[in-house]
Amino acid sequence: MPNTKSAEKRVRQTKKRNALNNWRKRRVKDAIKGFLAAVATGDAASAEKAYRDAASAVDRTASTSTMHRNTAARRKSLMARKLKAMQGGAATATKPVKGSAKGGRAKAS
Repeated sequence: MPNTKSAEKRVRQTKKRNALNNWRKRRVKDAIKGFLAAVATGDAASAEKAYRDAASAVDRTASTSTMHRNTAARRKSLMARKLKAMQGGAATATKPVKGSAKGGRAKAS
């Protein structure tokens, strides 16, 4: 329990801020789930629209202190890779294994 007026105010502010951050994070998660569902159906047009919506939600959240910009970039990159793979592009939907020919340093023999 807060003992001072300023501590009471901090409790109110924290509660409000947590609610807003949780709403933003939920919005991003729902958008990404919608994108993944669209990719699973195999419809390129709906997947592309879902990607734009999800990327927009991620960017909006990253412009606040709720999500770091590098986290947003990573999530958008993973979604773009999945979209490209679904459309038959050269990119793969998985990360290259460290030490393989596609990425990372080669192991000394």
